[in-house]
Amino acid sequence: MARPFFRLQTLLRRTQVLLFLLTAAYLMTGSLLLLQRARVALPPGPRAPGPLQALPVAAVALGVGLLDSRALQAPRVSPELLLGVDMLRRPPARPRPGPRGLRNRNSELRQLRRRWFQHFMGDPQGPPAPGPEAPRPAASSQDMYVGCFSDGGRDRTLKGAVFFDLRKMTVSHCQDACAERSYAYAGLEAGAECYCGNRLPVTSVGPEACNHECKGEKGSVCGGVGRLSVYRVEELPPGSRKRRTVTYRGCFRLPENGTHTFPDSLAQANATVDACSGFCSQKEFPLAILRGWECYCAYPTPQFNLRDAVDSALCGQEPKAQRLAEYCAVYQTPVQDTRCTDRRFLPTKAKVFVALSSFPGAGNTWARHLIEHATGFYTGSYYFDGTLYNKGFKGEKDHWRSRRTICVKTHESGRREIEMFDSAILLIRNPYRSLVAEFNRKCAGHLGYAADRNWKSKEWPDFVRSYAAWWSSHVLDWLRFGKRLLVVHYEELRHSLLPTLREMVAFLNVSVSEERLLCVENNKEGSFRRRGRRPHDPEPFTPEMRALIDGYIRTVDKALRDHGGAGLPGEYVPR
Repeated sequence: MARPFFRLQTLLRRTQVLLFLLTAAYLMTGSLLLLQRARVALPPGPRAPGPLQALPVAAVALGVGLLDSRALQAPRVSPELLLGVDMLRRPPARPRPGPRGLRNRNSELRQLRRRWFQHFMGDPQGPPAPGPEAPRPAASSQDMYVGCFSDGGRDRTLKGAVFFDLRKMTVSHCQDACAERSYAYAGLEAGAECYCGNRLPVTSVGPEACNHECKGEKGSVCGGVGRLSVYRVEELPPGSRKRRTVTYRGCFRLPENGTHTFPDSLAQANATVDACSGFCSQKEFPLAILRGWECYCAYPTPQFNLRDAVDSALCGQEPKAQRLAEYCAVYQTPVQDTRCTDRRFLPTKAKVFVALSSFPGAGNTWARHLIEHATGFYTGSYYFDGTLYNKGFKGEKDHWRSRRTICVKTHESGRREIEMFDSAILLIRNPYRSLVAEFNRKCAGHLGYAADRNWKSKEWPDFVRSYAAWWSSHVLDWLRFGKRLLVVHYEELRHSLLPTLREMVAFLNVSVSEERLLCVENNKEGSFRRRGRRPHDPEPFTPEMRALIDGYIRTVDKALRDHGGAGLPGEYVPR
């Protein structure tokens, strides 16, 4: 019995010694790290004696504030150092009231601690380490640098082709994006934001105000807080693959009051589409209108909304006949309609906490794009997606419960997650389309397509079995636990954009002008439409998969009707 007890006692003693050694090592490591962070050299003069010659071991504890200095004797410490330690203990003779005095006092204490540590460790003498060098205009674009400007708020001059990049923003990246849309200037703000335009901001400020480094280009200046570093943009040649081309919108009859509704015009003999589009792009108009030899620039308006197109042959007549017939050919220029690009956070916290809920792949990101441009307020997200932030969804970075956004994206279901919201827009999409879109995103990102090997692997059948059930349970849970719902079908939003969007904006209790909604319609695609050739693959759904999905569709259709709605659109599946 005595032997086990003796072993236990020995073990406990060893444990105490081990804990003591670990504690001492931890304290010494912390002291060395503090020294490394300080990086302040000793003042000029003879080299200070080494730590073992100048200070007792107890002084190490004083350096990290573990022992009371009154209990220590340090006869070999220099008078300058003792003065510093004494100043750490004593209150100042004349306290400085206010935040500035506190900051000055704290900086003095930090300097004294740093000097004490360096004296203790015996650092070599030398001049203070230089601070970080201020960022400069990018070397590759120095000849294109215009200057530093103040250009913030809702009256921003450069407000076309806005995007963000938290990690890889460079001057050339922003210039290329602006060149694609035929803009003349590229402005970078806060190291990660890019804005484009054809007119320079009015207010120029000193170069020191643009002090933020580009996130993806060390040493290059990318604006500051509320400040833009503006660079000129080299025009892309007409045949460049990167340059966005002019798009034909159709042939239309002129409005009742004729060309007086168009803000700008150009009259020249033999006016061409390229000449007219170039002129209107320079003026930052999204529409170029040709009527015979006359060129007009405009925005879509309630009087000229581009909804009632006529036969294109009517715009193919001789210029004189076309002018007499009051028809015009309309083209979309590369520049963006900027009447709805200004967005901001809510000025005060929202009283109603609104969710934008959908199953993954149901078009939530596209709906957020429409809502942000229609209301002028950012949307938030239950998650954080850096890719979405880089495309301009600035609310991605904000905490989802901040109530500074007009609504919050979520794919969550379940009673607890749903009842956190006061109301919700429930976005529903055909499950066949949703499953394919989400599988593409999982395999190839927001803008890519899954490869053939992904569709032929075991992953696809497993994905359909689990996600099809989730599509159904997501809708059923929100119908059951949601407090106030607006059900929106993706297909209706796509086919009847403005009426559906008006309903969504009214649900969010925001007043919006008709011109702004027409601007949204003109910029409806956003930055997240999959581009390029869709891979040619056979029908991905087997008969077993279809039977499973059709059963879920019937269940959801019945639940929507029982909830007082119209049920699912007829295109979803067989009734």
